Amino acid sequence: MRTDRLVAVLLLLQRREQVTAAEVARELEVSERTARRDLDALAMAGVPVYSVPGRGGGWRLVGGARTDLSGLTAPEARALFLVAGQATAATPAVKAALRKLVHALPEPFRGQAEAAASSLVTDPRRWGASRSEPRPPRFLDALQDAVIRGVRVRLGYVDREGAGTERTVHPLGIVAKGSSWYLVAHTEAGRRVFRIDRVTSAAPTGDPVHRPEDFDLAESWREIADEIDRRRTPLKVHALCAPDGMYLLRMMLGGRLQVGGSTPDGRIEVVIGGDHAYALAGELAGLVEWLEVSGPPDVLDHLASIGHALVARYG
Repeated sequence: MRTDRLVAVLLLLQRREQVTAAEVARELEVSERTARRDLDALAMAGVPVYSVPGRGGGWRLVGGARTDLSGLTAPEARALFLVAGQATAATPAVKAALRKLVHALPEPFRGQAEAAASSLVTDPRRWGASRSEPRPPRFLDALQDAVIRGVRVRLGYVDREGAGTERTVHPLGIVAKGSSWYLVAHTEAGRRVFRIDRVTSAAPTGDPVHRPEDFDLAESWREIADEIDRRRTPLKVHALCAPDGMYLLRMMLGGRLQVGGSTPDGRIEVVIGGDHAYALAGELAGLVEWLEVSGPPDVLDHLASIGHALVARYG
């Protein structure tokens, strides 16, 4: 994080002409001691920065030295090298913009900035998955362009059942989840989500998008993801878990596990989501040492049946 902090400090000096260590610390959310070290590091790197002692003093750039990046805020500068510079995630346009950014920096920073830009790799694959890198969906660029320009799209789409449809949508945003890409759009039927790898055509109409004034993509996606999770796991199992079994339960179930309070005997109330009673019973059967399931009845019946089958085979 050091290089992007130094760039942020430099931009802050350009905007305000003079800053104190306390102001830098507040802006970058670091300690004053760290802020002072960063200001000293700027001077040591050859940036023309100097301190003004006494009351009303601070740090300044000699002669108001500037780059062409003064429009960036400190948080934007801090994010650039970690987001735009991800070696596996950046598009060609982002990489080109990052190169221009690096060349606009003072010479002492360029090598460090280029190193920072290639220091983070995002790998969405699970262990044991195919080594081949998933390709971006065919119409990703076209849909992203429609979102940016704010124009409607005539969208061809094939649903999970294989049925093809065509409709005009108002693209509102694009979300990457794991290795999959989704288009969030407004339609005649309300807000909808489309997997971009199922899109068969995407033709911009030129008509402007009707975007709700209070629309927030991140908040909208949270609502969508929560609803998808509810649909995927309509079955809820209630149980009590011994404290030393919670680590295994969290590791196995991830987001399908809801943790409640403790009972007088020290066990922990949990709710486990699933989509099929027998499959869920099969998952939980191996946790009988720590877990006591109280319902629903069909899961209890399946657990008993699995237990009898295990005893019959191995008992």
